[in-house]
Amino acid sequence: MHPRYFLHLAYNGTNYHGWQFQLNTPLTIQQILQEKLSLLLHEKITLIGCGRTDTGVHAKEYYAHFDSGKEDLISNKQQWLFKMNHCVPKDISLINILLVQDNANARFSATARTYKYYIHQVPNPFVNDFSAYIYGDIDIDLMNQAAEIIKKTKDFTSFTKVNNSHANHICDIMECYWVRENDSIIFTVKANRFLRNMVRALVGTMLEVGTKKITLKDFEEIILSQDRSSAGKSITGKGLHLVAIDYPSSIFI
Repeated sequence: MHPRYFLHLAYNGTNYHGWQFQLNTPLTIQQILQEKLSLLLHEKITLIGCGRTDTGVHAKEYYAHFDSGKEDLISNKQQWLFKMNHCVPKDISLINILLVQDNANARFSATARTYKYYIHQVPNPFVNDFSAYIYGDIDIDLMNQAAEIIKKTKDFTSFTKVNNSHANHICDIMECYWVRENDSIIFTVKANRFLRNMVRALVGTMLEVGTKKITLKDFEEIILSQDRSSAGKSITGKGLHLVAIDYPSSIFI
């Protein structure tokens, strides 16, 4: 049995259709990394990621696990990282290789994930690929009241694309808040797990609260309805960043 490794990476998701391998497009992070690393390591590499990210979404911290027969990946780590970064596109950065327990899983061993969503309100060509431009008055206090409602919520059926009555739509929200920094508004949310499209749907709906298109009571009723069509539109993926993944220290060797 080959040793198992965690690959710590970051990527600019602008040019990709998310992390997950898709039959109809080669432009996913998973597909490109699997192809490049298989060629470099002279063995078939299968990467299992810590979660899916949508088209255009970025990851400042991402982990994927893989098994490899190469015995010097740790002892010659810096050399291997240099070679790996040389063979992958410049919008993907491989940061570290970590030896883990044989049963460690990048997805299922994670105890929490943190996302941030960035909005800018003054046109800025230097952040356009990483932040959503939204013009007009946005009441951040109202959105923080909506965030407090989210922290008390468990069932997020109203904020996911998946139309499956048997799916588990329960999430444990640990942090949820908005802050204003100069010309930007930033949303932070941390949970044990996220549903497909959930953060973008939450942000889109909270913005309807912040622009006073709906009330806080409306927002509560949207949650209780457990109906995706009652919530707001999913906001563009380019402002969404996966920024942290938490793992128990016991999985690392």
